[in-house]
Amino acid sequence: MSERMIGHVTFDNVGLRYGTDPEVLSNLSFTLYPGSFYFLTGASGAGKTSLLKMLYLAQAPSRGAIRMFGHDLVTLPRARLPELRRRLGVVFQNFRLVPHLTAFDNVALPLRLSGTPEPKVARAVGDMLEWVGLAHRARALPPTLSGGEQQRVAIARAVIGRPQMLIADEPTGNVDPDMAVKLLRLFEALNQRVGTTVVVATHDVHLLQKVPDSLIMRLHKGQLSDPTGALRYPPRPAAPGRSGA
Repeated sequence: MSERMIGHVTFDNVGLRYGTDPEVLSNLSFTLYPGSFYFLTGASGAGKTSLLKMLYLAQAPSRGAIRMFGHDLVTLPRARLPELRRRLGVVFQNFRLVPHLTAFDNVALPLRLSGTPEPKVARAVGDMLEWVGLAHRARALPPTLSGGEQQRVAIARAVIGRPQMLIADEPTGNVDPDMAVKLLRLFEALNQRVGTTVVVATHDVHLLQKVPDSLIMRLHKGQLSDPTGALRYPPRPAAPGRSGA
């Protein structure tokens, strides 16, 4: 059975609680399929960030099972987690840029860690910074950048390695509406041309119509609803030329 049929990620009756508090997420069962674009919506406090933390392997569930790229995360040795994380791109709500590295070097970091030759790094990072409108800020340090500029650097860093799955937590929260749409177009291009599975958490309902083929998962009080059939296979046929890498 192909990975597209199996899915990149499967949650089976997953629950999450912090300490002895009540569960913040309950009975989550869904599959994210290769090459699909998902919006995760819900009011503030609904649990979006907690769900994303489990997706990018920063938080283990309190109960239930999670499979990612064919691996059972409950039984997977912790030493294997970095291998899976390298297949993910993450855009954090608070950016998490390295403050002593320039914008260029922050974006270059994933490529350099993977051993990409420096000439290819220079070309790829230059093109990416130009695309997000920051070519003129390539040598600036994060503390000298505005919030919107830092967000664009964080997004460029997350997508430059063409991850198999991109996870973005409120990625348009610090940019103007025009830039928000432009950044969504970048995610959409990564999804359509490379086959990257994209998960964008947002409370901005106006963004949901900007990606026509997107699917919506809605969180309410720790429970998921499925207004577009996002949790059922197949969400849509694979388009010609798309990869389910």
